[in-house]
Amino acid sequence: MAATNYRLLSVCGMSPSQRFPLSAVIITRNAASSLASCLEALAFCDELLVVDSGSTDQTVALAFAHGARVMHQDWLGYGPQKQFAVDQARHDWVLCIDADERVSETLRASILQALQQPQHAAYRFARCNRFLGRYLRHGEGYPDWNLRLFDRRHARWSADAVHEKVLTQAEIVKLDGDLLHDSAETLEAYLAKQGRYTTLAAQQAHAAGKRAHAGHLLFSPLLRFIKFYLVRLGFLDGVPGLVHILIGCGNSFTKYAKMLELQTQQTLP
Repeated sequence: MAATNYRLLSVCGMSPSQRFPLSAVIITRNAASSLASCLEALAFCDELLVVDSGSTDQTVALAFAHGARVMHQDWLGYGPQKQFAVDQARHDWVLCIDADERVSETLRASILQALQQPQHAAYRFARCNRFLGRYLRHGEGYPDWNLRLFDRRHARWSADAVHEKVLTQAEIVKLDGDLLHDSAETLEAYLAKQGRYTTLAAQQAHAAGKRAHAGHLLFSPLLRFIKFYLVRLGFLDGVPGLVHILIGCGNSFTKYAKMLELQTQQTLP
């Protein structure tokens, strides 16, 4: 994606009272418990697009009830699935949101203002994560910067199966307001999801030729704890903040342990 003078491209032909149309893009699978509030907060968008990968609950019915256009796509992995959804949007400006996230009023106002006369092709904003009933405001939980608003002609999702990210050569600008991550899952479900993530992360790293060693098992969790719990004041989030960072440290250990397992399996006769 070549760099461009985005300001000149954006304002051409637009009157001050207009704004660029926006598609809200959501990928789902069995997200009925949170989807309604997500879609309600996206009512300001010009299109609601839900790409479902085989829900067996009321996800699809809820999406239709809130005026969304619904498509089915078998699961491709997080990055490819999100890029597929972006490609299906009716508008070039896309806002990529997860079903358990909500756009805050402040963020909504920032998005609408940015789209009046966009000066850039990519915008990021803070994600505020709710964990054990409390919004985390420090440590690893905040500000969890996410690039989610972009012109798809100048940015795209990476092909990563996990820890996907938006790739762009455009300047990335911050917007005011939080994206509220309101996951209602139990701690048991959260830990199960982290287990799947660490498996995918280990497989991805191994496939890329990265190697794990004993030092990773020891120092990666320790450095993560120091960075997020002490330096970034995670302790100010009380017990939820402590539980959150300890799970994160466990994830670091588990990922490298799984990488070591893959390396051992590779060397076995």
